[in-house]
Amino acid sequence: MVNKLLTLEEFLQLPETLPAGEYIHGKISQKPMPQGKHSTIKTEIAAAINAVIKPAKRGRAFSELRCTFGDRSIVPDVSVYSWERIPRDANGKIANRFNLALDWTIEILSPDQNQTKVVKNILYCLRNDTQFGWLIDPEEETVFVYLPKQEIEVFDEAEINLPVPIFAQDFQLTLGALFNWLM
Repeated sequence: MVNKLLTLEEFLQLPETLPAGEYIHGKISQKPMPQGKHSTIKTEIAAAINAVIKPAKRGRAFSELRCTFGDRSIVPDVSVYSWERIPRDANGKIANRFNLALDWTIEILSPDQNQTKVVKNILYCLRNDTQFGWLIDPEEETVFVYLPKQEIEVFDEAEINLPVPIFAQDFQLTLGALFNWLM
């Protein structure tokens, strides 16, 4: 029996699952269940970014937010939108559906996660107007920084400030501080 490919619309009509499913090329793939290091970094980084850029109305970080754009529906670990691009409903409140590319995608590798799939999602985002991508590898204590049409930068020295998008320039984080959240 041949598996039928779903359309994006058919996928979006399905009930949400835990962990989240992502829609890529007509197929659904389920994200791995977050473990301790992954969950800790995801929680801390979203809070740290929001503590700086949200009060200044420069942007906002969202954890495990479904982002549907182009021909995919993905759920980055942390999605950051500049303030003026956050979808809003008729009452000016944050919308439930985010049908546009995010400005900054942050992914955190889990032990059993396929790095190639995660990198492909980051590159897809960058080809669809995302400004910045981070891939955090807790086991290697390394952050890979992706920018559109540029060479990947690798950060593995504790005292170095990690680069951020211009709208989040007030947010500063060293690699050491990021991985100290695991202590």
